[in-house]
Amino acid sequence: MAAAKEEIELQGVRLTSPDKVLYPEQGVTKRELAEYYLAVAGVMLPHVARRPITLVRCPTGRARKCFYQRHAGSGMPAELKQIPIEGFEEPYLYLEDVRGLVALVQMGVLEIHPWNSHVDQPHKPDQVIFDLDPGEGLAFPDVVAAAHELRARLAGLGLRSVPKTTGGKGLHLVVPIERRYEWRDVKSFAKAVGDLMAKDAPDRFLTKQSIAERRGRIYIDYLRNDPTSTAVAPYSTRSREGAPVSVPLTWDEVVPDLDPRAFTVRTVPARVAGLTADPWADIAGLKQRLPKLT
Repeated sequence: MAAAKEEIELQGVRLTSPDKVLYPEQGVTKRELAEYYLAVAGVMLPHVARRPITLVRCPTGRARKCFYQRHAGSGMPAELKQIPIEGFEEPYLYLEDVRGLVALVQMGVLEIHPWNSHVDQPHKPDQVIFDLDPGEGLAFPDVVAAAHELRARLAGLGLRSVPKTTGGKGLHLVVPIERRYEWRDVKSFAKAVGDLMAKDAPDRFLTKQSIAERRGRIYIDYLRNDPTSTAVAPYSTRSREGAPVSVPLTWDEVVPDLDPRAFTVRTVPARVAGLTADPWADIAGLKQRLPKLT
C-alpha cells in the first residue's frame, strides 16, 4: 500500500497531512475538503471575501474537539489577512481569494462565519439575516412555510430577500441593504420584524431564546445581526455528521420536499457546475433601505 503523503500544495498553499480524515462517517479528508472549496470558490468568494470572519476549527476532525476562533493568533497562514477593528482588542482575520480558503482548511476550519459587513467599513452591515430555527416537533416543511411567510412580510415592506440552507434543520433569509446603518439598527429591525411575526401567530413563531418555549414553534433568530454572533457563510461546510453545506437557493427551490441533507461536500460541486445562473448573482447590486416599522 502506498504511503500517505505528508504534504501537498493546492493553489500554491501548503496542505499538510492531506489524507487526514475530517468527517469520519463519510471518510472526507483534508484534501477533499480543500478540493471542495476550489470547486465552489467562484460562487462563494463574493459572499466571504474581505469580510471579518469567525472560525470553527476542528484540527482532528468533526468528531473530536472543535472550538471557535474569533481573532487572529500566532502562526496564522500568510494567505489570511488581519484587520484591527475599533471596539475589539485583537485583530480579526479575513481572506481575499481562493488561497485563503485553502489556508483555512490547513488550519482545520470546518465552518466559516463571516460578518455582515466588509473590512473597509466593519461597523456598517450590508445585509440583514433572519435565522429560522424549528423547535422540537416540527419538520422541514414547517420551516419552508415560515420562510415564505417571512419573505412575504419583507416584500410587504418593500424588501427583497434570498434564501439558503443552514447546513442544519433551518433556513436563512438574507436581505441586502445599503451600508448606512449601525449594527444596533440592523439588529433592532430584524427583531421588530420577528416580533411582528410572533405577535400575529404566537402559536407558530417566537423571538425568545428559551428552548423550553420553542417546542412546536419556529424561533426567528435575529441575533445573527451582530459581529459577535455571526451566521455560517454561503457554501461553508458545517462541523456536523454528513459533511453538510449551507447552500444558496432560488425561491422556487424552497418547497416542502426540499431535503437540506442532500447538500454536502460531495454533492454541492456538481450542483454548482450545473447551475445556469448563480441563485444569488444579483444581490451585490441590491442596496435596499430599511423602512421604519410603526
